[in-house]
Amino acid sequence: MSAAPRILDAGEAALVVEFGTRVDPAISDRVLALDDALLAERPEGIAETVPTYRSLMIHYDPLILDRDTLAGRVLALAGGASQRDTAPTRWILPCCYEAPHGEDLAAVATQIGRTPEQVAALHAGATFRVYMYGFAPGFAYCGGLPEALAVPRRPSPRPPHPTNAVMIGGGLAAVATVPMPTGWYVLGATPSRLYAPEREESFFVSPGDSIRFEPIDAATFARLAEREAAGERVARREEGVS
Repeated sequence: MSAAPRILDAGEAALVVEFGTRVDPAISDRVLALDDALLAERPEGIAETVPTYRSLMIHYDPLILDRDTLAGRVLALAGGASQRDTAPTRWILPCCYEAPHGEDLAAVATQIGRTPEQVAALHAGATFRVYMYGFAPGFAYCGGLPEALAVPRRPSPRPPHPTNAVMIGGGLAAVATVPMPTGWYVLGATPSRLYAPEREESFFVSPGDSIRFEPIDAATFARLAEREAAGERVARREEGVS
């Protein structure tokens, strides 16, 4: 039996429900199972839930839902929900590792004693789990990085990366949607916009879903970027895989 989660107060109007201390698929499943259960039940007074690697933050209105009642319901739901009822989706995102998109391929290759082509192949051959969004709009934190690519982050930030940069650092992978300086290494870019506020579904990839990156050349990237800008979603579901 899984240990009961730890419940912490975050101010007067939020609880943090902690399930562990590491990045782990089983812990993430418990976080997301509780999130699913709360969304299905929708207790009056809950304003928002925010899943992370190992915890779920629950924002609530204490004038509608008192803290002890919410904590008791959370413990009851967490005790009966360790696996998600709905299967996650596996997404295929096109990714260009060629110049000018794979800006840091050579730097990573030098660190691990491989060629840039081998680095791209290792990355494209992995299946990544989306654990959470955070830091910036649409910034998806992913696990599943091959051990050979588990380089530390840069000692100091590099210049701003482009929109939709595909990056690695500190044993994790990420897809960033807002240009900014970063300590991550940019291996490529995807023309698929994981975050688009004008869409009905601003974030189409959910925590718990998985991602595979499909290598494309620079010319294909340009064509797909045009289609994406016109409103088409160029990412696709992987058929026959839940």
